[in-house]
Amino acid sequence: MPQQSTMRILGLTGSIGMGKSTTARMFADEGVPVHDADAAVHRLYAGAAAPAVEAAFPGTVRGGIVDRAELAKRVTGDPDALKRLEGIVHPLVAAEKQRFLEEAKAGGAPVVVLDVPLLFETGGDAGVDAVVVVTAPADVQRERVLSRGVAPERFEALLARQMPDAEKRRRADFIVDSSRGFDAAREQVRAILVQVAKIPVRRT
Repeated sequence: MPQQSTMRILGLTGSIGMGKSTTARMFADEGVPVHDADAAVHRLYAGAAAPAVEAAFPGTVRGGIVDRAELAKRVTGDPDALKRLEGIVHPLVAAEKQRFLEEAKAGGAPVVVLDVPLLFETGGDAGVDAVVVVTAPADVQRERVLSRGVAPERFEALLARQMPDAEKRRRADFIVDSSRGFDAAREQVRAILVQVAKIPVRRT
């Protein structure tokens, strides 16, 4: 029988304003390959996905790039439209993720990180060996998001789409508390990487 890869896949998630993107950069700083699902969508909207999106939603592509604001208007509040969009984008993101994993495995990476905002909500946790949830107190989260210029009602709408932070923490294998500062978060990331080598491969 061929030897099973010992590469561990970490799923990194966290609600808006929790510090997930900063934590992802900390993993990258430690030499861990990181696949950013949001960044993948941005690339696809400027390339491979644009023709199919334009065909499904005429007038949403300008200069070969999907106009995200216009597209959002078309799908917000329309479950059927959202499902059509997901049917275009999700397979392309999955293919890009698979290429990333194959390249990391071929390169001998002992651990990789999949940065997925809606990891639990989309069932993505079944495809990883452990989940890292980035968290912070609710008042810190709100202050961070509103300081970006996000309207309070928009913040509440975004929160409504996401699993509650308490439930994410309950389901997490590892937690990074981003409210204690950058140095503390970096130490938490390093501690996780020490422990990851000891966890079993459990992805389905």
